[in-house]
This record gives sequence, structure tokens and C-alpha cells, in this order.
Amino acid sequence: MPAPFDNIAAAAAWYDAWLGEAALPLWAGAGVDRAHGLFQTALTVDGRPVDAPRRARAQARQVFVFASAAAAGYGADWLAVARAGYGPFLAHFRRPDGLFLRRIHADGTPLDQDADVYDQAFALLAMAALQVADPGSGDYVGDAARTLGALQARRAPAGGFEETGAHPFQANCHMHLFESALAWEAAGEASWAAISDEIAGLATGRFIDPRTGALREFFDAEWRALEGEGGLVEPGHQFEWAWLLERWGRARGDAGALAAARRLFETGLKGVDAKRQVAVNALWDDFSVRDGAARLWPQTEHLKAALVLGTQVQALTAAQGLAQYLDVPARGAWRDKLQPDGTFVDEPAPATSFYHLTVAILELTARSR
Repeated sequence: MPAPFDNIAAAAAWYDAWLGEAALPLWAGAGVDRAHGLFQTALTVDGRPVDAPRRARAQARQVFVFASAAAAGYGADWLAVARAGYGPFLAHFRRPDGLFLRRIHADGTPLDQDADVYDQAFALLAMAALQVADPGSGDYVGDAARTLGALQARRAPAGGFEETGAHPFQANCHMHLFESALAWEAAGEASWAAISDEIAGLATGRFIDPRTGALREFFDAEWRALEGEGGLVEPGHQFEWAWLLERWGRARGDAGALAAARRLFETGLKGVDAKRQVAVNALWDDFSVRDGAARLWPQTEHLKAALVLGTQVQALTAAQGLAQYLDVPARGAWRDKLQPDGTFVDEPAPATSFYHLTVAILELTARSR
């Protein structure tokens, strides 16, 4: 693990080298199942593939990672990895209605027929990244339009979309649809602004508690926040929504969204354990600790939000806290779960975390220039 970073430029240089020299090569090598053309679900911390079913979100996120790395200047070779992964993703996961299956076996046969809104959001994000990196190599605009069109069948009566599973009215799948819509706007497709604006309106009008300023997770069919056991506050999502709303609010000149973003950032900070320098998994709705363990992904969201809404000290704290997860035998892999006692759970590195890491590193390097 690096010594404490002195400044943003030093942190950016360290993470930039980790991404370009270690993580991208590792996950393009051991992280790809050559026999079936799909990305591995996980690698051990010493860099070996783990036999596991393939999840749509992991496949789409890896396509996004390699396309984004190519677009950011890490090397044209990464675009070939993204394109090689996108074809099998379409072939094995896309249903006849245009939505993507949740899971398949490693050989490509379906595990179930479910299609989560959450997974469609990441398919759309992968398509947007490919459109930016290499618009001439496929009909990504058409693929995205087909997916978004199929999603209209999942419209919720009070607005937004209805998710599968135990919590059909939730903020999280909308957060990633918001991210995808903003990515498509950045790719030059102005029509996606309608989705961005709708979800920003839901966030500021329904998802965020006007009394506390906290982003709530679960709701009833009228988008009223659930209480008690349902009253979950996740610091990582406070940071993630703050980063997205700051971006949307700045683009639209919306002072209310910018104020909401800052308040979300401040709420997220209530879940940062100063001793371990990490954002914990969950708080109760009174901001007491509900789950003191700390997964990797909230640390990346802490870093992103601190870079756009916090001080240099706050950003460096987040960067240092995240770095401890990357201290593993195979450089380019990571640990996922830090326990309250300061030890890590001994388990493989999930591929899904690479998306979080890449976005945070690209934000960090951009802010260091």
C-alpha cells in the first residue's frame, strides 16, 4: 500500500499506474474466458479465475471498463477487449424482447429468464461507452434504443420504473439508469435528456428525504419511503447520487440539484469511519451505524464525490482509504469486504468492482490535471 498521498496529483499518478499497468492487463487476460468469449465473474486475489455463473451486470460493466479505458487514452488494445466481450454479451444475454437476462451458466445457457432494470442500465452504459470509443464498429445507438424501448413495459404507475424482486420500487436501479442516460447525452444523443431529467426529478422530489437530506432506498408504489427495516441509508449511495446530481445540476444550471448534491455528500460523510478511513455499508435513518463493515464500492463513490464536492483533504482521505483494498498478491486485483475489526474477508475479487474503480480513477486523473 502506498504511503499517505501528499496531494491529488500523487494519488492520481499512483492509481493511473495501477489501472494501466496492472488492472487492465490482468482482467483482459485471466479475467476473460477464452472458450466462451465471456468475462470471468471473479478472480482470486492472486489472479486466478473463479468458476461461477456469468451475470449480465458483470459482463456489461467489463465492456464499459475496457471501452472507457480506450477512450481515456490507456491504449487502443483495450477497445478490442470491449468489442470482443460485447458480441457474446448480446448473443447470450439478450432476450427476444430486447431486455437482458440476469444470469447464465458459463457455457452460455440461461440460468433464469429474469431481466432486472438494474442490469439493463449497465447494458445501456456499456453501449454508450462503445459509442464514444468507437462509434463506427456497431449500431450501439440502435441497440440502446431497443433496450430502452423494451424497458417501457416496466414503467411504474407513479413514474420511473418497477424493478424485479422483493423491492420493486427502489432508488438504486434508477441511479444507474440516470448514469446511463447522462452517458448517452455525453455521447451526443440529446434525446436521452428526457430520461435524465425525469430521474433527477424523482431523486430530488421523492428519493431524497426533505427533512434529513438523505437519499432513501426503498419505497411503496407512490414513492413514499419505507420506514423501520426498510429505512436504509447507504453512505455509498449518498456519494454516488451526489456525484450524479452535481453533474446533472451543473449541466442544467439547476441550483436545487446542486444544493441537494452537496447535502447528500455531507450525509455520506456521516458514514465515514475516521479510524479505518472508509465509508461503512449502511446507516439507520437516524444516521447511527447499521452495518459497520465496508465494501470496496462505497470507497470509490466517496472518492468521486469528494473530488467534485469536498476538500483536497477529504479527497485524499478517500483515496487512501480505497488504496488498502488494492493491497493483494496479484497487483490489479482487490479485496472487497473490510470488517469492523479492520481485517478483510478472504474471498475472490468480484469483477463488478472494476467499473467502480475505473470511474473513480478517471475522475481522479481528470481532476489532477
